[in-house]
Amino acid sequence: MPTRKPAVLFVCLGNICRSPLAEAAFRRAAELGGLDVAVDSAGTSGWHIGAPPDPRAQAVALRHGIDISGYRGRQVQPEDFARFTHIVALDRDNLAALKRLRPADSAELSLLLDHVPGRGGEAVADPYYGDESGFDATWADATAGARALVEKLKR
Repeated sequence: MPTRKPAVLFVCLGNICRSPLAEAAFRRAAELGGLDVAVDSAGTSGWHIGAPPDPRAQAVALRHGIDISGYRGRQVQPEDFARFTHIVALDRDNLAALKRLRPADSAELSLLLDHVPGRGGEAVADPYYGDESGFDATWADATAGARALVEKLKR
């Protein structure tokens, strides 16, 4: 029986800061790691549907050579639980929301930093209300989580 290609959905609240950065970092890590995987991001809220990522998120990604200006915010949909093999939340509140929405026998749920040794249970801080330095910290966490998740999926 063939194994299903991994598909990963990154989820934060609004899908304009943390989850687009996690999507971008994971796309890069998967490409560098030779992992064939489908990737997307979404939010548990509908506040930013159709909106591009926060300009500060775009700036930090661009500083790392990744253009996320074409990404658009979307809300998690029921079909995502069948479409994706892994749904990765950026914090505990969004993980709890996903657990409430998740049908039985569907995508594996986790926090992004659960995949980084010694960081299980930690949230990626929401940089939205801070300055640009918060986006650098979010990028660092997203990159660490993305690399670790790629390694897990390759095994």
